[in-house]
Amino acid sequence: MQSALQELYGNIDIYLFDQLLKGTYDKCKKILDAGCGGGRNLVYFLKNSYEVYGIDPNPSAVSAVRELSATLSQANAAENFVVATAENLPFDDHSFDLVISSAVLHFAQSPDHFHDMLHSMWRVLRPGGYLFARLASDIGIETLVQDLGNGRYLLPDGSERFLVNQQLLLQYTERLNGRLHEPIKTTNVQNLRCMTTWCLQKV
Repeated sequence: MQSALQELYGNIDIYLFDQLLKGTYDKCKKILDAGCGGGRNLVYFLKNSYEVYGIDPNPSAVSAVRELSATLSQANAAENFVVATAENLPFDDHSFDLVISSAVLHFAQSPDHFHDMLHSMWRVLRPGGYLFARLASDIGIETLVQDLGNGRYLLPDGSERFLVNQQLLLQYTERLNGRLHEPIKTTNVQNLRCMTTWCLQKV
């Protein structure tokens, strides 16, 4: 069973998998992984005839995901995967039904950088489309992180991240004219770090 699931879904983010099981993205046809890496979250979409796009600032990652795409979906163009940054997406407004941002936004260098990345992703999302974001937060470890300034913190696991909290995510939800189609959920990893799932629909 485990091998069959892995073959179908790959090493997918468990909370993205949850949305697939719930059927949230059943009507989505065109998707973008903004920070796709080698394509760990794209196996299911490539195998099931979605029109799949991805960007990553790392050329090696883009080469790897192009190879994955060619293996799993001959109909999906290699040119759909390009070297680019999340804050400067090379796509038209309202292009995608789903934008995936998994472990990307917490690499923001400042509040302005976070803002630019988020608004770039939101710009290319069509009305009615979905944003799936997983990012580091201080929710539940507020007293354990060290403020480094400019929105960045030192986590107990030794990493440095741009951290959000629930208030900031709710403020952005309102500013973007989005709606939460799932409650904000946070996983606390033994008080070393916290990862928050933020699921929005564009109104």
